[in-house]
Amino acid sequence: MTRPVLSAIHHVAIICSDYARSKQFYTQLLGLTVIAENYRQERDSWKLDLALPNGNQIELFSFPNPPPRPSKPEAQGLRHLAFVVESVAEFADYLTQNDVAVEPIRIDEFTGKAFTFFQDPDGLPLELYQR
Repeated sequence: MTRPVLSAIHHVAIICSDYARSKQFYTQLLGLTVIAENYRQERDSWKLDLALPNGNQIELFSFPNPPPRPSKPEAQGLRHLAFVVESVAEFADYLTQNDVAVEPIRIDEFTGKAFTFFQDPDGLPLELYQR
């Protein structure tokens, strides 16, 4: 049997603690486009579908009283979400001007590309990676 091919990542799902705050962060600050927004009454949960310019998506969920995600020390499992940008320095400056703490810019020792980390409102580690 021939192995089937994974063609792309369709979406990444994020559960937030404060829906309005996270919606503002991902749409207004990071500039993701809203595809759909639905309230699921049976779960008392919002589901916000967001798109990046290349079509990749983020699903932002709210649930009542979700447990916090451990980020430090780094836990086993999905580590972080990385976004490609034209200029890490420019985007990092933009985030800093909007009161988002950004780590110092580093250079990937294997690719020579610039990168840095910041966090969403719930402390989820996000990365900017130079195109």
